[in-house]
Amino acid sequence: MILLSDPRVAAVPSRDDGDRLVDLRDVPELRLDGRAADPAGAYARLRSEVASRLVDAQSKLPDGVRLLVVEGYRPRAAQQAIFTGYQEELRRLHPSWGEARLRVEASKFVSPVEVAPHSTGGAVDLTLCTPEGIELDMGTPVDATPVESDDACFTGARNISAAAGENRRVLIDALTAVGLVNYPTEWWHWSYGDRYWALTTGAGQTRYGPL
Repeated sequence: MILLSDPRVAAVPSRDDGDRLVDLRDVPELRLDGRAADPAGAYARLRSEVASRLVDAQSKLPDGVRLLVVEGYRPRAAQQAIFTGYQEELRRLHPSWGEARLRVEASKFVSPVEVAPHSTGGAVDLTLCTPEGIELDMGTPVDATPVESDDACFTGARNISAAAGENRRVLIDALTAVGLVNYPTEWWHWSYGDRYWALTTGAGQTRYGPL
C-alpha cells in the first residue's frame, strides 16, 4: 500500500494542463451532498475532465444506484488545518510516537498539504445512494478515521458486512472503469490527474497541479 506520505508521491513531477474547474451544482447529472459545504462553494468544484468521468461512471451503475458527491476541491489552507488537527489528535492518543510516525499515520486519513489531491481539483470524496438520496451501506461513514473504524475505512477491509462489501465493489468497478484511482485507506476517496494518480498509473507527471 502506497501512502500519500511516501516520498515517491512527492517526487512525481507536477504539471498543470489548465483544465478548468466546473461547479457541480451546474451539472444536473450528478447529485451533490451539502455536508462539506463551505461559504465559497469550493467543495462543489472539480476539474471538468473529472466531472465528465463521474458522469460516465454513473452511467455504469446498476439501476436504482447513484453517485453522491461529498467534496471536490479543497483549498490548501483547509487541507493544512485538517492534517494538523488529525496529527494532533494522534499525538494525544499516542504520545510515544515520533514525528515521522505521526506523519505516516496521519496520512492514512488526510494528505500532507504539499501532495494533497483535493487541492488540485482532481480528487473527489463520494459514496453511493438511492435516487432519493438515501446513502447505501458502505461499511463506514464517509470520512471515518482508521482509529474510530478499526481500519474498516480501508477500501479492502474485511471487517464489514457482505452488503457493504458488495456496494464498495460496485463503486470500485464504476470508477476504475473511467480511469480514477482510489486511495486505499479511504474507500470514498478517488482522484485523477494528481500526483497519486500519476504514480499509481505510471503516467510520469501530473495533469493537475495545486490551485
